[in-house]
Amino acid sequence: MTGGPAFRLPGGRALAKRSLVLSGHRTSVALEPEFWTVLEAMARARGLGLPALIARIDTARDPTRPLASALRVAALLDGRGVEPQAGATPDGDLG
Repeated sequence: MTGGPAFRLPGGRALAKRSLVLSGHRTSVALEPEFWTVLEAMARARGLGLPALIARIDTARDPTRPLASALRVAALLDGRGVEPQAGATPDGDLG
């Protein structure tokens, strides 16, 4: 996984872009640095590397949900002490 350039949001906030390989395909994801920090902590807590955690989230996500959105939801659910599941919405309901 490699870090990439930051994209600026209104108000000067930046998205940090990271590149990785999922299911044999190169992809990149841009998230706020705060979400990357939570995802890194989630990976450490599970004894995984960040790419492995992202691969698990990718495999479990609803195919209609973009990967960046699924990663944000996983980080939010982890902050609430809820294990992310396929199709989970930000409020923890399955849909």
